[in-house]
Amino acid sequence: MKVNEFMTTNIESIDHKRSVYHAVERMVNRRIRSLLVRFPGNEREYGVITARDVVFKVLAKGIDPTKINVSKIASKPIVFIDQNADFKEVAKIMDESNIARVFVCDQDRIIGLVALMDVMSATIIARARGEYVS
Repeated sequence: MKVNEFMTTNIESIDHKRSVYHAVERMVNRRIRSLLVRFPGNEREYGVITARDVVFKVLAKGIDPTKINVSKIASKPIVFIDQNADFKEVAKIMDESNIARVFVCDQDRIIGLVALMDVMSATIIARARGEYVS
């Protein structure tokens, strides 16, 4: 099964200068766990801010989320995979890099996101199709 068959295509993004509090509002209101962080300049320069980042890097340390920009806690560089890659490939990348999400590209354009739950869903879909899953 190819990554583009099960990736999430609705990717929310945020400007690197916005506050962590603004990111929290967006994630909570949209019930999502991460935001793509856009940096100026190079089109391939992105980061990602996750709920885990917010909790561990800001809230647990007593930092005021209104006083810190997402650029300060965003993880970068992000990991990309081609939309035609196999789901086993993305699972291997996640394992080797110890990450929970990989962004999917078509040429130089981000078109989707694969998170851990997406890989698990792909396993169920592949089995239902009668495809071998290991």
